[in-house]
Amino acid sequence: MSEISNSKATVVEDCRGVLHVYNDGSIVRSSRPSFNVPINDDGTVLWKDVVFDTALDLQLRLYKPADDSAGSKLPIFIYIHGGGFCIGSRTWPNCQNYCFQLTSRLRAVVVAPDYRLAPENRLPDAIEDGFEALKWLQTQAVSDEPDPWLSHVADFSHVYISGDSAGGNIAHHLAARLGFGSPELDPVRVRGYVLLAPFFGGTIRTKSEAEGPKDAFLNLELIDSQSLEAIDFDPILVVAGGSDLLKDRAEDYAKRLKEWGNKDIEYVEFEGQQHGFFTIYPNSEPSNKLMLIIKQFIEKHLGKV
Repeated sequence: MSEISNSKATVVEDCRGVLHVYNDGSIVRSSRPSFNVPINDDGTVLWKDVVFDTALDLQLRLYKPADDSAGSKLPIFIYIHGGGFCIGSRTWPNCQNYCFQLTSRLRAVVVAPDYRLAPENRLPDAIEDGFEALKWLQTQAVSDEPDPWLSHVADFSHVYISGDSAGGNIAHHLAARLGFGSPELDPVRVRGYVLLAPFFGGTIRTKSEAEGPKDAFLNLELIDSQSLEAIDFDPILVVAGGSDLLKDRAEDYAKRLKEWGNKDIEYVEFEGQQHGFFTIYPNSEPSNKLMLIIKQFIEKHLGKV
């Protein structure tokens, strides 16, 4: 929740013009999104908002194809937005437009949850909120009176968890917590994870972090755990832009998981693309290619037991 700053206070942090932190500790958030783009709602995708945590008044946005008359149930694709854990929302136009595309092009039910943001809420609050969204999904799967808008079309046994940037970090933590087969969510079954330009950091600068362009969309000025070796992960697709300063971290993450015995790990890099290219330029050739790769990843694991 935003606070009103003292008129004598000065800004010490400005995050994309939508979050201001002042030297007196006050925080002011703008109601406008960081990405001021039109919403491309052509009616081919239906959507609605649902509260998944009443105590915190956290909501998620559900999407499904308007034409779901085929009769067969659709996989569930969870999309967790990015924003450095500090900004972003399921309601932002860039997020909504990408969810429209995911829904129609993957032929999936898309679930886009919000989570508590920093600095008002410290980590791991955002990660816990991601888990609570999954528990809400589990509640729907076992309920005698589930939301018919969702239950009539969603296949709870085929769930994919995706996250963009900070959302990718949250998706990773969910993968590590749930482990292979996601038994904690039964009868909901996670079949795989898609980490889109995941926001991973470290204490030693990588080459791409040290040499990355300072005027890039994501730069060091903006972004300045548990051992994973024993965890048996579900399949993971890791995606990075070749010009993303987080690229080395994402590539190293995928490489290490493979070295530790997780064979079903894929790493895909898009040459010349910067952080978040798929939501910033959703109709570009690289973004279209990425959508195809995600679709193939889903189809590959639909039949796995």
